Amino acid sequence: MSPGSVALCLLLMQTGIYGFEIDRIQLILDLFRSKPANQKHEHITERAILNTTLQACRALALADGKDFSFPPQPFTVESVAAACQSKSSKRFHQSIKLIQRMNRLVDARHVFDPEYHFDNEKFAEGRRIITGGLAVVKASNKEMNFEAAREKLGEIIHPLQDFYTHSNWVELGNTLPNTNLIRSGTSIGNTAALSRATCRKCNGNDCRNNILEDIKREKILTSGYFNPFGRKPKGKCSHGGFFDVSRLLKPKGGINKDKMTAEHGHLHTEAANMAVAATSELLEDIRGAAGDRTFLQMMGISGEALCFVIDTTESMSGDIAAVRTITSSIINSKVGTEDEPSVYILVPFNDQDFGPLMRTTDPNIFKNAINSLSAKGGGDLPEMSLSGLQLALTGAPPNSEIFLFTDAAAKDSHLRSTVNALIECTKTVVNFMITGRGLFRRRRQIGNDQQQQQSRLATSDAQLYRDLAQTSGGQTIEVTKSELPEAISIITESSSSSLVTLLQAARSPGKAENFTFTVDESVKNLTVHITGRSVTFILISPSGVSQQSTNTAGSLITASQTVGNFKTLNLKTEVGLWEMKMVSTNPYTLKVVGESSIDFLFDFLEASEGPFGGFNVIDNRPRAGSNGTLLLTVTGSTSATVTEVILVETSGSGNVSGNVTAVGGGDYLVVFNGVPSEEFVVLMKGQNSNGSSRSSGTFQRQSTSSIKASTLTVTVDDTNGVFAPGETFSVPFSVKTSSAGGNFTIRATNNRGFTSTFPSSLVLDTGGSANGTVNLTAPVTTTSGTEVTLTIEAESPGEADTNYLVLHLAVLKTVTDFTEPLCKLLSLQSNCTENCSLSTWKISVQVTDKANGTGIDRVSLRQGNGTMNTSLAAGNESIMLVSYTASCCSPDVELLVVDGVGNVGSCSYSVRQTSTSSSQAPPQAPTAAPVVSFSTKAFQSFLLCIGITILGLNLPLEMGIN
Repeated sequence: MSPGSVALCLLLMQTGIYGFEIDRIQLILDLFRSKPANQKHEHITERAILNTTLQACRALALADGKDFSFPPQPFTVESVAAACQSKSSKRFHQSIKLIQRMNRLVDARHVFDPEYHFDNEKFAEGRRIITGGLAVVKASNKEMNFEAAREKLGEIIHPLQDFYTHSNWVELGNTLPNTNLIRSGTSIGNTAALSRATCRKCNGNDCRNNILEDIKREKILTSGYFNPFGRKPKGKCSHGGFFDVSRLLKPKGGINKDKMTAEHGHLHTEAANMAVAATSELLEDIRGAAGDRTFLQMMGISGEALCFVIDTTESMSGDIAAVRTITSSIINSKVGTEDEPSVYILVPFNDQDFGPLMRTTDPNIFKNAINSLSAKGGGDLPEMSLSGLQLALTGAPPNSEIFLFTDAAAKDSHLRSTVNALIECTKTVVNFMITGRGLFRRRRQIGNDQQQQQSRLATSDAQLYRDLAQTSGGQTIEVTKSELPEAISIITESSSSSLVTLLQAARSPGKAENFTFTVDESVKNLTVHITGRSVTFILISPSGVSQQSTNTAGSLITASQTVGNFKTLNLKTEVGLWEMKMVSTNPYTLKVVGESSIDFLFDFLEASEGPFGGFNVIDNRPRAGSNGTLLLTVTGSTSATVTEVILVETSGSGNVSGNVTAVGGGDYLVVFNGVPSEEFVVLMKGQNSNGSSRSSGTFQRQSTSSIKASTLTVTVDDTNGVFAPGETFSVPFSVKTSSAGGNFTIRATNNRGFTSTFPSSLVLDTGGSANGTVNLTAPVTTTSGTEVTLTIEAESPGEADTNYLVLHLAVLKTVTDFTEPLCKLLSLQSNCTENCSLSTWKISVQVTDKANGTGIDRVSLRQGNGTMNTSLAAGNESIMLVSYTASCCSPDVELLVVDGVGNVGSCSYSVRQTSTSSSQAPPQAPTAAPVVSFSTKAFQSFLLCIGITILGLNLPLEMGIN
């Protein structure tokens, strides 16, 4: 057994598996709960993600010379995030939930499409869905478009998992996954002809032996037919289950293994094991194509994004210089720490243009990009600030923080609702850094008789930024040019991947009001941010000590800074209930933050209009005038319990409390008797059993971005979301109102500036709906893997109400290269002796893609502690030469080879025995086989190392193949 197989064996032995239930009928609690013996798509997906993520984190740690320890089993999102040195598990949770959700949506969107479930013997069609989607995932990852990658990953995992519960793969005696399901141009097995009978009727309720003996003897693949109307070809197996009426036709019965009580439920555990292994195999292939760091970014396991949107007109030259200086300081202080940004994003804009978006994981490249910015042009004052912000919102990860620098108003204020939609959808915080009172400069360029009118206009310009910041939970900081460096330093240095919001409120006009917030033992670096002029307050600690804003020598505020209209207070961290008495009647915003692992995610739900009911996640604004249902997930703690969830008006005192029900795994279902009509945030309160007392165990968290209910809904017909460069892609959509009818304004924008057509308005009757289509054309020069964020908005007459839908589409060139790269060993030299530390060995390898392939994109070390160098062959850029030198104490090496479209191969060599991962290749010219943790050799080695067989039912439920 190879060292890699031993490592795989040790990892696999730590994990557990339960059965899985693939049911198309989901009542709301069934979405989150299952019987102990049944495993759903969500559980399989999470277990596979946790294992593959641990593998990637371990590989990175070892490559950096660091120790790595696996967390105790069973693995959890929190324990894996901690093992991977992530300060917060929130983004990891969010990524997993999106993948799970897209997996689950396949049942809702494609319930009668057999190819999405490998029903009706649709094997070739099902594989095309998997391999086509896999190409999208790999291309999207290459362009760092992770949201599109996650969505498509969830879609293709569903049919992959269904193969093992809906087909007879397990019944044929197979003990390993069908690796060829994720590869085009290969055989997935002998499939039954349409005219060939595959089943006999069940013996009453006993369907254990209903598959015909000749089908099993000849290893013929078949799957059950699913038809609620009762039709199927003669002699074919049925899927089975209550909604499959075809099960009542001869031959009666079914073969699905969806759960323990299904017709073939006796093989449920084996199918579950296969599905977990197959999902892990798919994830390992994606990991190999992307590389470990990119894979972890896709999974949301990495840190914060540092995102700047910068006005580059001539008047901003001093601001850019300040950003340049402070950026270097910030980066230098965070590189190598837990708060090191995982990605750096820069979007420039001016009065004529905006972009392009620059995105990198290299801090030095980001510094160089900032340094290369030059201030020039301008003159008409308003700038393309919202266009630049739109580009940043679509390019940054969800839950990011964006800093926009400008000294002028927005020329493109028509994008206000689009930007609002993207802020709500991504839950991103936007901070506006406004300098030099640039929004008011136009007053000085006109006659005195127009100053009053322009003053009102300038105030409106500034209010646009304030409103967007308030919606996002950010700040609008208005400072002079000379004050900007201090303001940047204060707000960016306080950012952290583990930053949580305890309280947030805005009052305009201001008013005297008392606010309370609870600080728990997990909170560190307690900070208060206040924006406004001449804002006064009284702060009272849990122990009753008070300090006024005018008292700089009090004991509660350990440090304070004021710059422009922005004040920040560092508080003594005292556990318990704090009170902030705002005295000022000037407009202000108040935000209390701290660092803590405990946070939460949430989504609003609505009843599904599909044939089997259940609930769907609302992608946009919740419905006004009706009850609300919210799914909340606590992150960062396995001991925290939620006691209250409240919808609190952002600018008022109104609130609605919900009825909270725990549904397991840190998830809570919250039902509200109505949703506020004004903008609101979600406030969560609970208890953490790790606290030393009831008081210290009480915690409070609040969402950052605000939400507003709507009487409109915008929906789209299901689409695969993929189109080619040069193609026009059609997106049919529907707008529905629960209020008065009329002429509704329609807007459709995309972040790439692609040409599009759509109806500018739709006429709706009262309580009615209307349909439209957006046609979007990708230029022929569009890079494969480009993500297009399409925002469709509907606005009621009089601008009284709006709602939106945000879609992530992918542009992908047709993939014709499905062959893994090839390796050829040119030489192996060694002078190894018994004292391995005094000797070395080295190899020379030629790596090529096929004649019409896409070329070698990357060669890296999957295993080995030596030094690797690569170079292109003289006169032939399609051939790469690899040299590797290592100590004889490190006798094994595995090269990971990726071509231009993400086909992954590996070559394994040893100073003890030269070998290859493909047993069919001659030793002198080893051929790379796909690198997957569940490749046939590794999987067989795993079975040998623990001495069990799956099909023999010797595998206990608590020990599995995850």
